Amino acid sequence: MPRYFFSASDADGDETGTELRDHAAARRFVIQFAGEIMNDQPDVLWDGREFSIFVTDELRRLLFTIKMVAVNAPAGEGTE
Repeated sequence: MPRYFFSASDADGDETGTELRDHAAARRFVIQFAGEIMNDQPDVLWDGREFSIFVTDELRRLLFTIKMVAVNAPAGEGTE
């Protein structure tokens, strides 16, 4: 089975990787991984920077990227 590596923009790179059946399984995995990060660390989006998760293959070629950013609307500025 192919090995995929999932690295968040605010963390060290994934050195272990995860064996998954194919690219479709890696896409599902990265969505779940992003959800876990948002659940465990919701403030990661509210610092004004884009948060990304990069998915690479065994040769460390970039396959796809998840990008997330939160933006306050004018009515939400300064609210806690």
